[in-house]
Amino acid sequence: MNFARTIYLTDTVAIARLIEPAAKALGFDLVRVAMIGGTTDPTLQVMAERPDTRQLSIDDCAELSRKVSDILDAEEEAGRDPISEAYRLEVSSPGIDRPLTRPADYADWAGHEARLRYAEPVDGAKQVSGIIEGIEGGTIRVTTPKGERQVAFANIASAKLMLTDKLIHATAPLSIEGVDTIEADPHPGDEVNAIASKEG
Repeated sequence: MNFARTIYLTDTVAIARLIEPAAKALGFDLVRVAMIGGTTDPTLQVMAERPDTRQLSIDDCAELSRKVSDILDAEEEAGRDPISEAYRLEVSSPGIDRPLTRPADYADWAGHEARLRYAEPVDGAKQVSGIIEGIEGGTIRVTTPKGERQVAFANIASAKLMLTDKLIHATAPLSIEGVDTIEADPHPGDEVNAIASKEG
């Protein structure tokens, strides 16, 4: 894969649409597609999981990484390069204190503690932490020490589960040390480095 790219598609939502069919074909659900690392270490992060285990193995990460690389290569050859700058491709599973990115996540993880950061402040607050009670009609219910809060899914900038004993028990045998990650070699030929790193 050519490490230098010309920009046409910068929206990670659009990139997710490009790669989601390939992930589905492998039996994986996309959890998040994001650019991380800032200007010093720009990284396209593709986070996915098996619906039954809520995680990926190293082999799963490697296989998805190859598929994603092939798709990005095809876009480049067609003159529709998704990312303008040099970057790394990172494929990982969510881990225990996973991000909550889809409405269904708030139903699946009801009863667990989470921190939700608002896109726009609500009553002067930038975030809310508490126990997820569920979601209905695009509104998430969160129980806090001050009572129940209702949060519009559309107003969530980011959210993640909080690491608790209850969550560790519910996600066993996941390791609390992190998740498997595969990083694609940015040099021509695009070989996948089968090296697991730890993502907190």
